[in-house]
Amino acid sequence: MTNSNHQSAFALSVRDLQKTYKASGNQPPKEALKGINLDVPRGSIFGLLGPNGAGKSTFINILAGLVMKTSGSASIWGFDIDQNPRQSRASIGIVPQELSIDPFFTPGEIMDLQAGLYGVPRKQRRTMEILTALGLDDKVDAYSRTLSGGMRRRLLVAKALVHNPPILVLDEPTAGVDIELRRQLWDYVLELNKLGVTIMLTTHYLEEAQELCDTIAIIDKGTLVACESTSDLLRRIDNKTMLIRPATALTGVPDIAGLNCQILDDGRLAVQYNPGETPAGHVLSQITNSGIEIADLDTEGAELETVFMKLTGSHAA
Repeated sequence: MTNSNHQSAFALSVRDLQKTYKASGNQPPKEALKGINLDVPRGSIFGLLGPNGAGKSTFINILAGLVMKTSGSASIWGFDIDQNPRQSRASIGIVPQELSIDPFFTPGEIMDLQAGLYGVPRKQRRTMEILTALGLDDKVDAYSRTLSGGMRRRLLVAKALVHNPPILVLDEPTAGVDIELRRQLWDYVLELNKLGVTIMLTTHYLEEAQELCDTIAIIDKGTLVACESTSDLLRRIDNKTMLIRPATALTGVPDIAGLNCQILDDGRLAVQYNPGETPAGHVLSQITNSGIEIADLDTEGAELETVFMKLTGSHAA
């Protein structure tokens, strides 16, 4: 799914990207991006996370050509956004956060209009194919104003795909979408990724990012505070919990040196340990040495939310 043979190792590449909004009224100038350096590998599912006001939307709007950067450079699929604005924009499909759809057009008309804007020849248009994949084929002739919020969100995804872009940017795609629709949307996005489409995602559902993304960048107050593989990011938190189901119910919390133990409501024993200091095998042998027979066990690792809070001092929102 590529629009050009123009090769670059990265789907997106930005260097020293800065954006300062001018002073307005009593508001002083606002530095929204403070020199961002970022590379998004081709074919990846890349998460861009950060609290409200961190600069995520400014970053996406610069890529979309809706906001002018103050300085720095950005290239999309190897095309510089200043030197090759047409090719760079043709290489990206952006699904905005706002549900902005003309209420008097049908999904079929909206898709045709969008394809026309990108100069997609009629014979190459995939309107029904895309609408069917997103579960909107039965709404092709319905007025958009009659669509539910979840359907409108999926129509925005469909609209972003009309010109077959190699990069799809999803800005909070599942906000206000019920669980079933969210699953359906992700199934389609994962299918696109298998076909080679690079996905960039902003979301405040951290479990979503943790499950889907290969790499995650965290932005806070216009600065990049982390950018690494999801597994490396999770390793920053050095707490793990071993959940043990004993063969016979425990009558009290065992006292095991160096381990923090508690009995959960379901009767399991939760043992917190630091894998950097205490290997899991050592934890297990200490538990069995204390006379507990293990019927079953599970472990819980770090949650992305914990890492996020550590790096930004706030919850994702």
